[in-house]
Amino acid sequence: MSLLLNKIVSGIAQILLFAAIPFIWWCITARKKQSFFKWIGLKKISNIKTVLLWIVGVSCAFTLFGVLTLYMIRGVETATSEFAGMGARAILPILVYAIFNTALSEELLFRGFLLKRIENKFGFVAGNAVQAVLFGLMHGVMFFSMIGVMKATLISLFIGMLAWFMGYINERKAGGSIYPSWIIHAVSNIFSGICSAFLIL
Repeated sequence: MSLLLNKIVSGIAQILLFAAIPFIWWCITARKKQSFFKWIGLKKISNIKTVLLWIVGVSCAFTLFGVLTLYMIRGVETATSEFAGMGARAILPILVYAIFNTALSEELLFRGFLLKRIENKFGFVAGNAVQAVLFGLMHGVMFFSMIGVMKATLISLFIGMLAWFMGYINERKAGGSIYPSWIIHAVSNIFSGICSAFLIL
């Protein structure tokens, strides 16, 4: 129970932290134009049927790539290592960790804030590329000293590619909603957590 409570508290803290800069930016630049939630992308998905197909397809494809990534970093301490060997007891903490601690907070910052602000200034191609590169590096750089440059670079490219697709789905298929990338991101992290909890890889 303490792990679940810890995940809830850290999830709230991380969401507040990752939303702080976007919220301040919104207060200064867009408060009078639209609500914060719409501005950040927490809004209704347009073309729901098409978007659901994209979500399922991308989630399945990247889960397969995720297996390869987990295999490359086996034996290395990761964010899901705290669930290692816990089995079914870890399910609720994994869900909180995956949906709120990581997926929501990172989607608010990367696809909700960075992509949208850069896109408004320089266009979608630039905005999506920048957020994808930064997202990939954020997840890959930590592994450089542990698994070597080649494998860490492959992880950065894989996660950057996932970020690019998430940005594409949000902006080009879902009318600017970040819900699709939040779902894909959460599914990916749930998969990683479950693999750790049940010692699958």
